[in-house]
Amino acid sequence: MSVQHGAAPQSSARPGAEQGRPGLVPPLLRRSRDGVVRQAEVPPLVPFPRRGSLADIPFTNAAEAPEDVVLARRRPDGAWDDVTCAAFAEEVQAVARGLIAAGMRPGDRLAIMAPTCYAWTLLDFAAWAVGLITVPVYPTSSAAQVRWILQDAGVTGIAVYDVAGARLVSGIRGSVPWLRHLWQIDNGAVEQLDAAGRAVPDALVNERRAALGPDNVATLIYTSGTTGTPKGCVLTHGNFLCEVDNAVDLLHPVFQDVSDLPATTLLFLPLAHVFGRMIAVGCLRARTRLGHAPSTETDALISDLRSFRPTFLLAVPYVLEKVFNRARATAEEMRRASSFDRAERVAVRYGETSTAAASGGGRGPGLGLRAARGLYDALVYRRIRAALGGQVRYVISGGSPLGRRLSAFFAGAGIEVYEGYGLTETTAAATCTPPLKPRFGTVGWPMPGTAVRIARDGEVLIRGGSVFGGYWEAEQQAVVPATDAQGWFATGDLGALDDEGYLTITGRKKDLIITSGGKNIAPAPLEEWLTGHPLIGHCLVIGDNREYLTAIVTLEPDGIAHWRRMHRKEHLSMRELVVDPDLRHNIQQAVDEANRLVSRAEAIRRFTVLPVDFTEQAGHVTPSLKLRRTQIVRDFHREIAAMYAPGDE
Repeated sequence: MSVQHGAAPQSSARPGAEQGRPGLVPPLLRRSRDGVVRQAEVPPLVPFPRRGSLADIPFTNAAEAPEDVVLARRRPDGAWDDVTCAAFAEEVQAVARGLIAAGMRPGDRLAIMAPTCYAWTLLDFAAWAVGLITVPVYPTSSAAQVRWILQDAGVTGIAVYDVAGARLVSGIRGSVPWLRHLWQIDNGAVEQLDAAGRAVPDALVNERRAALGPDNVATLIYTSGTTGTPKGCVLTHGNFLCEVDNAVDLLHPVFQDVSDLPATTLLFLPLAHVFGRMIAVGCLRARTRLGHAPSTETDALISDLRSFRPTFLLAVPYVLEKVFNRARATAEEMRRASSFDRAERVAVRYGETSTAAASGGGRGPGLGLRAARGLYDALVYRRIRAALGGQVRYVISGGSPLGRRLSAFFAGAGIEVYEGYGLTETTAAATCTPPLKPRFGTVGWPMPGTAVRIARDGEVLIRGGSVFGGYWEAEQQAVVPATDAQGWFATGDLGALDDEGYLTITGRKKDLIITSGGKNIAPAPLEEWLTGHPLIGHCLVIGDNREYLTAIVTLEPDGIAHWRRMHRKEHLSMRELVVDPDLRHNIQQAVDEANRLVSRAEAIRRFTVLPVDFTEQAGHVTPSLKLRRTQIVRDFHREIAAMYAPGDE
């Protein structure tokens, strides 16, 4: 299966030393007649490849730097074993031979359903080495979701992590008759493939790998689907190479050694999501030491971070919010909440003034602010950095906007946050914070080689080498294009470009609320502000065809556990807790703060607190934590109706 990229490939160049590092190029802007910026485009740092594929990365690394450490594998005792470029290439070759021995042919689809782990990345590259197309599946998926993906993608082999995954797939195998192979990772799948392929000559793997080019399909990634049936996004080797090569070159301080500390990262976000997958490929491409952590549970993740000690992290805003809120809760339990709050204000001011100075917008922090920052670095900020392993200098944040205040806080605390925006269809980041020129509250400039346009209705359009060829059409066994004649992909997101080409995302086009008075309101800013509060887990703003806005909120487990201890209300059941006057007062304060961001017509008038959380199992959130709005409104229609009862407003 192959698709053609819109622009002719130009080069197979790698990022880094061979290319040199050109200066940061600001976007080329195009304005409408009234002077509003409607398009921003940044030229590529690394051109679209003419030849080669992702499958070449391990073998190029082994040939050029065989003893460099590129991965780390966790032992059962919690320690980490380094894996060199040469060793990883040998493992990839061995598993690739096993896939050939199993009868997997070029173009066959191999699904991987596992938490983030070393074997995931190994199987990914081994599959590519023999011309397979990998299909990631979230390990939390239901049987119906797994069945749909396996059927639609035409999967012939699947690797699951454990016996639970094996049982799930075995239960639906009758409806996927062409599924020939089921491997279980924790039951020796890698070793079994290694043993099965020992009689297969290396030349056969090399022949298949040499036949691949940038236009060959690398993966089918199914969108999590907030509405409707998930669709398979067809991403080529060229899409990924274009994305990672430009990202590595742009974010040079993140991926390369810039001090005595070698660049390392611990990946804990799902590899089934394009964001985590892009970083994994980018680390292999840049030869940056990569570890895998299977759990995002707070205590387990903190333990993994302390043992691995990464220099940068990939995170979603929810993780950074939890780190901040946990630090605030710890300070409150130690009766040092007021000191933490002062430290927060100092960090925010320091982050904002130092960032403004770096962009030529001020003189930077004054002597008094620098002194205060130094004081609180020892008392507070060092603890924040310690929670992330102690050596983290950079965080790449995506999935949803982080928010201006939290971005400034982490900058002031000594952690630079690169915020980005993208979709599965754009092979992860389409925009990113430019190094040394951040602008809080935005998602940065277009990635090198990418153009961003704002349509007349405010929708964000994207064009570039990382934009996919289209969606997979199972019946036709073909790719259905999803871009217009000029190569623009309509994202469904609403946004705006400022006078320097920085993009701000304001909401989803389909989520736009139109009140009964005709007011158009994007709920995202209110929802994002409220979910940043330590007591609130999720928030859904409602008001379509209504006179005013209301909100459904759920409680954040760690935050509410801390609140109960501090207020001595552990004895209350959840149903008693959600109507407790003290808790509702605290939630009301958060709502009042959020309402200050908007006009009265856009303010939340009433809210209800649910005694249950929104979960993937209940169908309320996607695996990437996006809300399924239609399902939530359907399941909680009584609670919504009560907020609009006559006489209550």
